[in-house]
Amino acid sequence: MKDFLTLENLSKKEILYLINLGLRIKKYPRLYYNKLKNKTMLLMFEKPSLRTRISFEVAMNQMGGNAIYYDLLGSPLNKGKETIEDTAKVISRYCDLLTARVYDHEELKKLASNSDIPVINALSNSNHPCQAIGDLITIKEKFKKLKGLTLAYYGDGDGNVTHSLMHACSKVGINIYIFCPKQFMPKDKFIKNSKKFAKKHNSKVVIENNPRKIKADIMYTDTWMSYHINQKEKSKRVKIFKKYQVNKNILGNALFMHCLPAQRNYEVSGEVMDGKKSIIFDQAENRLHSAKAIILWCLK
Repeated sequence: MKDFLTLENLSKKEILYLINLGLRIKKYPRLYYNKLKNKTMLLMFEKPSLRTRISFEVAMNQMGGNAIYYDLLGSPLNKGKETIEDTAKVISRYCDLLTARVYDHEELKKLASNSDIPVINALSNSNHPCQAIGDLITIKEKFKKLKGLTLAYYGDGDGNVTHSLMHACSKVGINIYIFCPKQFMPKDKFIKNSKKFAKKHNSKVVIENNPRKIKADIMYTDTWMSYHINQKEKSKRVKIFKKYQVNKNILGNALFMHCLPAQRNYEVSGEVMDGKKSIIFDQAENRLHSAKAIILWCLK
């Protein structure tokens, strides 16, 4: 039984396995139609979702399994009537797999430590490993390789997508440059770990506060506004982040990636997002194939 909480503890070999499995599933979907017959996955979500929820539900259904969505808003756990430890133990008696989207990564770890079934991190405040695997599948699909490529990220460095990209890129040999404001730097532990991984795998992790154009294969950004941001905080963030926008002047010949949802003319100009270099919807599609690969890996 394997949990999938973060890419920090996965080896390069395991990450490459997931990438190649996702690509194989995409090419030969019929080979996997009954792989999860009589298997049930619970999707337990605290936060809203489009791509993650649908991709995991479709993944289970297409491989012959069942997916149950459980919104924590009206649950005993959310209302303080039941502990997360007891919740995990009950779910373990009913299901084969738990996929959870939570605010606090520490709560996710509690779920995993009290579950007798694999737990998948569908997003927490510090990690989004499912997104990173889908991103690497997309990059491998477009470039036919990973090692030696350069990814430039502009915007909020202190985000779950950025953290997981740092782990992923540094382990598979992709150079990652992060341009972010000083007050939105990646967490120290992610900087330290990813630089350690980069040294081992002959890649680079570079973090700078002043945005500049570099020769990159991929340019990546994420929303400046998470789901809980109010109007006052939104105005403040726009002032801070506006010089980090990905537009045609900075894109060059790079392909453009965004984990979505996106706000045109904020973190990315409309002409870039809807332009020929944008691969965001291929990237979104590959979340389905990465979900299948992750599920199979956890249940292997």
